[in-house]
Amino acid sequence: MLMDKLVKEAEKLKRHLGILKLVVEKGPLGIFRISDITGLPPHKVRYSLRILERAGLLRPTSRGARATPAGEEELKNTRKELKEVIKSIEKLLR
Repeated sequence: MLMDKLVKEAEKLKRHLGILKLVVEKGPLGIFRISDITGLPPHKVRYSLRILERAGLLRPTSRGARATPAGEEELKNTRKELKEVIKSIEKLLR
């Protein structure tokens, strides 16, 4: 039961980070273009964009979502932060 929730949250995080990475690399991008590239349904893309915008990582423009400097920095730091999370989880398994 607890693992189900963790897996669900990890999937959302994976989606959010994937969209952030795509916008950083190819932005600005709109919902339907992101949906076409990723294969995700538009409603899930819209939700992720909203979450990323509220976090200050993306901003809407007339041509689609564009990464903010904070979004670009977040993407750079993600690998290091995820490694720390993995270490914490591995400690739980000992």
